[in-house]
Amino acid sequence: MSEASATTTPDEAVTGVLHPGDMGVTVAAACAGTVLWASEGRSAETRERAHGAGLTDVGDLASLVAAADIVISVCPPHGAEELAATVADAGFAGCYVDANAVSPATARRIAARFEHFVDGSLIGPPAREPGTTRLYLAGPGAARVAARFAGSLLDARVLDGGGIGAASALKMAYASWTKGTNALLVAVAALAAAEGVSDELTAEWGLSQSGLSQRLTYTAIRSAPKAWRWVGEMDEIADTFAAAGLPDGFHRAASEVFARLGEFKNARSASVEQMLEALLGTGSESAEVGESA
Repeated sequence: MSEASATTTPDEAVTGVLHPGDMGVTVAAACAGTVLWASEGRSAETRERAHGAGLTDVGDLASLVAAADIVISVCPPHGAEELAATVADAGFAGCYVDANAVSPATARRIAARFEHFVDGSLIGPPAREPGTTRLYLAGPGAARVAARFAGSLLDARVLDGGGIGAASALKMAYASWTKGTNALLVAVAALAAAEGVSDELTAEWGLSQSGLSQRLTYTAIRSAPKAWRWVGEMDEIADTFAAAGLPDGFHRAASEVFARLGEFKNARSASVEQMLEALLGTGSESAEVGESA
């Protein structure tokens, strides 16, 4: 479909979302108008999520590209460029929104494939409650994309004056702290475990660093199952630091930390002990990771 005119209202619009994962399905649910997705090759779990959100299944990517005037990509960052290439090769002529955790340089490479492109980034958890999740948008057409989320649970914000790469840069800066410090905390706890001073470190945290023990537990429960998604994100962050002339080693190491936690993919949660064993390579095959999601 050709680029829709400025007179198209959000309720009349047709948006394609690739793909409705835990975050993507809430983006789709918050979008006004008809929202399409393509079920070909997707899991039963994804199909159930999309059905529950009331999305329209058009079967395959070619059908989605032909019908939508905006396509929004929400996927693990390591797959962002390949997905964009597939959409471009399918002849999409509308506005492509890359809302993935990628570096500004990656966003600009993706933008070069499309005549109409908006740089996006998501900050916060899946948008299930108001005030928790923001979609930052930059570049020509950003306001048009933001209009599709007006009044929804997803707070779409246009970065005034920000060109392609601005929204991605914001995400890289934000996640470099939130997820980067999670990786550092896990590595610190693993070091203490390897040296046999875990109890002493926990006691000292209780005296001088209130909240770190609780954060470590939360990281195990909530973050370990998602760590596989963050490997590529840490690499993108490291590339962003390097491009700015800053040391990139912090997040290269964070990428490795999350890679070592890859065994928890699709687990419901993990314990601190299991997480540290995985990082140190000392876990037993009989360890129970938790139920599959």
